[in-house]
Amino acid sequence: MTTLKATAPPVGPDPSAAFADATASESALRRFLHGLPGVDQVGAEQRAAALGTRSIKTTAKAFALDLAIRMVDLTTLEGMDTHGKVKALCAKAMHPDPTDPGCPSTAAVCVYPDMVATAKKALGSSEVHVAAVATAFPSGRAALDIKLADTADAVEAGADEIDMVIDRGAFLSGRYLEVFEEILAVRAACARPDGGHAHLKVIFETGELQTYDNVRRASWLAMMAGAHFIKTSTGKVQPAATLPVTMIMLEAVRDFREATGQMVGVKPAGGIRHSKDAIKYLVTVNEIAGEDWLDPDWFRFGASTLLNDLLMQRSRMRTGHYSGPDYVTLD
Repeated sequence: MTTLKATAPPVGPDPSAAFADATASESALRRFLHGLPGVDQVGAEQRAAALGTRSIKTTAKAFALDLAIRMVDLTTLEGMDTHGKVKALCAKAMHPDPTDPGCPSTAAVCVYPDMVATAKKALGSSEVHVAAVATAFPSGRAALDIKLADTADAVEAGADEIDMVIDRGAFLSGRYLEVFEEILAVRAACARPDGGHAHLKVIFETGELQTYDNVRRASWLAMMAGAHFIKTSTGKVQPAATLPVTMIMLEAVRDFREATGQMVGVKPAGGIRHSKDAIKYLVTVNEIAGEDWLDPDWFRFGASTLLNDLLMQRSRMRTGHYSGPDYVTLD
């Protein structure tokens, strides 16, 4: 199989030092976050809707489908997950379409921490990463020492990436410094004994944040604390990922790079099931953040069913007709 996936970017410096004044106290952090430009809800939704109507040419669509496949974090996060299911998912991540050696692999497989070792072994020397949800996912309702142990266990088992959830109760109560310090602590727990470092994705659960202004504030808070990715949702709360929310997060990472010189990735997750929707997100990435983010290192889809539709559409473009329902596996 032709491997089109890029290797993971370096961890990079911790940006928290650059914001030492803004994070020196609860009041300072509140002033900074509430001093960010407000989001025009109507304007944001209208712009996202307009971006969603953009059409692309056939050749661009073929590229977009392959790119979207490379950006998928193929996910199983169910209480009934088994080692056999995770192994099957890993096989699919490495070879999404066994009938087409040119089909790229996905970016990662995302599992619970107790399945990391199974996924790591199944993926072998492939470039597909293992992402693990941690910090009492999906609620985040646990003491900090338990969250850190959860993270450390996943990293020790071989996780390349950690998807943590913020304490939404603390954030919505205005305890921003508590959330900031928790992200810092989890980032530190992502360190490996060999000197390496698992990448940290910070999940906001935007369906619970109530306002677009809160999405912007959470984005900056996480980036200031050293997040490598900011992520919309756990997939367990509705609404999950939406185009307007993702657009606001893309604006935040764009503005953060302008302010600091550092890039941060974005991961919409939950509810993205169809190729046409994935392409809308890619158009939005290009228009809002820029071409640099059109790479699996900087943009991901958290999904369990999206891959099947991408494969069906890819097969149609390759063969000229739709394949039967048994063309793809049901995960």
